[in-house]
Amino acid sequence: MSVGLMPAPNPPTFDPLECASRSHEVQRLAWRVQSCVDRVDAVLSSLRKAQVDDWLSPAGRAYRTTIAVHASALMRARESLEASVALVLRHSQNVSVSSERGP
Repeated sequence: MSVGLMPAPNPPTFDPLECASRSHEVQRLAWRVQSCVDRVDAVLSSLRKAQVDDWLSPAGRAYRTTIAVHASALMRARESLEASVALVLRHSQNVSVSSERGP
């Protein structure tokens, strides 16, 4: 006896409320990612304040260089997070559109 794929006994039914809920959940994810962008902005602001510009020794220059390297990495991460927010929001719109079309 061979075992094959069998169709589901009851195909999934289209529920517009469930699709709207999914769209809302995806939007909430975008808002949470945006809050991460806001946190990165706060950290970058703190790093700018921690530059210690009046410390002119080689140690001060090394400190500022290290801060600049970390700030640069954070900026790249921030840009990626912003791009993610846009993609997630676009996906939430696609979830809404697909729910209007039906199964």
